[in-house]
Amino acid sequence: MMPKVLDNKAKFLIAIGFTLWLLFLACKVDVKDGKGGPDKVDIETPIGGIHVNEGADVRDTGLAVYPGARQKQKGNDGDSKSANVNISSSFFGVKVVALEYESDDPPDKVLAFYQDQLKRFGRVLQCHTSKPGGDLTVQTGGNSDSSREVRCEGNNTGNVTELKVGTEGNQHLVSVEPEGKGSDFALVYILTRGKEGTI
Repeated sequence: MMPKVLDNKAKFLIAIGFTLWLLFLACKVDVKDGKGGPDKVDIETPIGGIHVNEGADVRDTGLAVYPGARQKQKGNDGDSKSANVNISSSFFGVKVVALEYESDDPPDKVLAFYQDQLKRFGRVLQCHTSKPGGDLTVQTGGNSDSSREVRCEGNNTGNVTELKVGTEGNQHLVSVEPEGKGSDFALVYILTRGKEGTI
């Protein structure tokens, strides 16, 4: 005869396994191959969802595209140069929209354009980093740090110039890097929330 402790432990493990099995059955995964266009992935579970769309719309960043700039295409490694990611649950939410562009104009012209664009969101901070694409700190809305104003990270040196505005839970970022005589730049918008609120 099995000892009572092992019997209760076995029942507990069976209950956990059954619960996980039910959650797996309740999970819906929808993957759409863009066939040369943007891919989309939607995952729905009883506790939340994850939605990834490689076909991000620049309007979702709240910024205009620099005149004459071209959106970067997928690299040789297959990495997409744009994404719109939404993660939502009853505990937290994160929305990230990011797009990469290239321009024949030098960084100072691109930066001047976006300095003016970003002013409507608040005080614009200029930072420097060596990380292409930006140096981000993100806090979820449930954390008191999400309302802290954005700031420069690291030692604030490098050839990549960032313009940041907002808070760590609601920020706009433009990252500009010299590329030959022109520029590569990224437009990023991040919005987070805690348990309450919507994105």
